[in-house]
Amino acid sequence: MTQRVLIIGGYGNFGRFIAKTLAKESNIQIIIAGRSLDKAKAMADAIGEDAEVHNVVEAVSMDITQNLSKSLAAVKPSVVVHTSGPFQYQAYDVAKACIAQGAHYIDLADGREFVAGISKLNDIAKAKDLLLISGASSVPCLTSALIDDYQPAFATLESLDYGITTAQKTTRGLATTAAILGYTGKAFTTLLAGKVSKVFGWQGLRARQYQGLGWRLLGHCDVPDLALFPQRYPSVKTIRFYAGLEIPFIHITLWLLSWLVRVGVVRSLQPTAPLLLRLSFLFDWFGTANSGFHLELKGKDERGKEKTILFELIAGSGDGPYIPCMPAILMTKKIINKTVSETGAYPCMGFISKDEYLGALKGLDISWHVTEKIE
Repeated sequence: MTQRVLIIGGYGNFGRFIAKTLAKESNIQIIIAGRSLDKAKAMADAIGEDAEVHNVVEAVSMDITQNLSKSLAAVKPSVVVHTSGPFQYQAYDVAKACIAQGAHYIDLADGREFVAGISKLNDIAKAKDLLLISGASSVPCLTSALIDDYQPAFATLESLDYGITTAQKTTRGLATTAAILGYTGKAFTTLLAGKVSKVFGWQGLRARQYQGLGWRLLGHCDVPDLALFPQRYPSVKTIRFYAGLEIPFIHITLWLLSWLVRVGVVRSLQPTAPLLLRLSFLFDWFGTANSGFHLELKGKDERGKEKTILFELIAGSGDGPYIPCMPAILMTKKIINKTVSETGAYPCMGFISKDEYLGALKGLDISWHVTEKIE
């Protein structure tokens, strides 16, 4: 039986890839939603031209801040995928509207409090026999899937050091830019040497060499993992997450701007997001379409020796942005095909295995390797 899947922000950078992929499933009918009906129709028409698409792709105008319940009632979706960020400043209005409509809910949120707080809706979601998933993205889904897989190799897992370096020549949207600028220069906490410690967004400047990419600059980044992982992995004493931009000049410029926020000269860089995003495109000809991710796990083996496992992933040809889309695609399929039985509201951890996630990336210009060291 064909079920209706509504993609909010379906013509955006992430939404369009999710929509194109799910539209090829014979038991899924996609509805593209966004504020612009013209853009939604254009995307629906483009997807519908694919010979692998089985069902008509619909388009609707939808503003999540206005008459959302009425809009959902008109569409009658079985699953709603919410890609329209930034989530850092959103409440759970969309999730609550989905519960009222009787639709399962998935979002790609990267906001720390937003993802960690989705459990507030657990009881009401269970009462309606619905599944609500927040953070169906690289963090915390991919990161927790990798840690869950490698943790048994340690007698004691003690440290997580990981990060993402983005390609200059990839599609990047205003919502993601605004989300990053929202915490740039601002304080947030992470676990360092067993203590809750304060760090500042885009500071803690460091350089790291990625195989095949060369040296990339990185800075502290606020993600849901920093709130979720201390409870999920209680033996871990240090959690460091970084993000970085390919062009050193742009990364350092943002690092310098972060000090304006930290010392109180400006309250937030978020209002500058449209301008800084436009300026960033001027530097595309200096960059590449290659991005990377690393996760370094440290601890002790069963003999008490220091052990390190390093997972490193490289995405070429501009395929990096597809990585955070995969959890939403996989979770939608699981719900539609009834291969997930849980109901309630959860961060996206423990639902998708490492092999499922990486298997979904096959066919893209994405490769990874793992190295292990015992001292």
